[in-house]
Amino acid sequence: MRGSVEKVIRAWWSAEFGTLGAAFSIVTAPFSWFWICLVWLRDQQFSRFPGKQVDGLVVVSVGNLAVGGTGKTPVVAWVARVIADAGFPTCVLTSTRGKDEALLHRGWNKGVPVVVNSDRISGAMYAQKQGAKVVILDDGFQHRRIGRALDIVLLSAEDPYPGRLLPTGPYREGRSALSRADVLVVTRRIAPISRALELEEELERRFPGKLKGHLHLAPGSWTMFDGEPVELGSTDVLAVCAVARSEVFKAIVTEKLNGMVELAVFGDHHEYSRIEVMKLRQRAGKRPIVMTEKDAVKLRSYQEVLGEAYTLTEEMKWDWGQTELDKHIRSVVGQALTA
Repeated sequence: MRGSVEKVIRAWWSAEFGTLGAAFSIVTAPFSWFWICLVWLRDQQFSRFPGKQVDGLVVVSVGNLAVGGTGKTPVVAWVARVIADAGFPTCVLTSTRGKDEALLHRGWNKGVPVVVNSDRISGAMYAQKQGAKVVILDDGFQHRRIGRALDIVLLSAEDPYPGRLLPTGPYREGRSALSRADVLVVTRRIAPISRALELEEELERRFPGKLKGHLHLAPGSWTMFDGEPVELGSTDVLAVCAVARSEVFKAIVTEKLNGMVELAVFGDHHEYSRIEVMKLRQRAGKRPIVMTEKDAVKLRSYQEVLGEAYTLTEEMKWDWGQTELDKHIRSVVGQALTA
């Protein structure tokens, strides 16, 4: 149910409902005005009383302005590798809502500890006690109670920019909030590169010098639950996902396969039950079930119920900026640790 609601909301934000959607936006506009007031008051508070600095700990935040789906999790994993490879004891800190993300981080970077705690200050202090010198906040841009040495903000080319604030649009904050970011990175999945370049031009014009990179979150290979790659030819599938942008996953699977794709949508971060998995297998019939990596880490324990099932991996492909941003992150962290 929640997944279907999220799908409808994103369709509304994308103006797919035409006149009806425009009318609903007018009706809900006062709620956006109220949200804008709350965001402004909160910004004033943190402008006067900045976030708490944890002595002896360097905090790096990776976040965004929109709600979900910009590629934070793989970018956090990449940043963790950059810092850990530089020799700095590193930890990823994620919220309790993103348990699937914590499982992904533990699988992607086995040598980097992961702490799950919605209280970012408490979580950071715990990580420090475990030996971390650097903590990376997954989705930390709006968590301003804790100070940070570096704020990396992702903007998706799939989102309108500038866009409306919640609830009439996907943005948590207005674009003026990007003035407090240190680094901006443009991401895209199915958006054309021309759209990403337009976004780059707008960001460079308004926030000169902050744009440091552009990456494509591209579909990778099909794998079994154990990571063994497989070839999945022309076939009809049931695509199961509990991610922020289910319609993007369907589009990617449709392009990847020469067959009919039925979508089973759940709310972002949904925890599957055995009964739900049994119903998914019944719904799929003889068709294979395909899923994202975020879903695979939660569905792995139900392999015997799922039957034929495959995971579509995702690859980070930098169009530009990878080397320069790598150097920038190492430099900022190194200087902060010796300060």
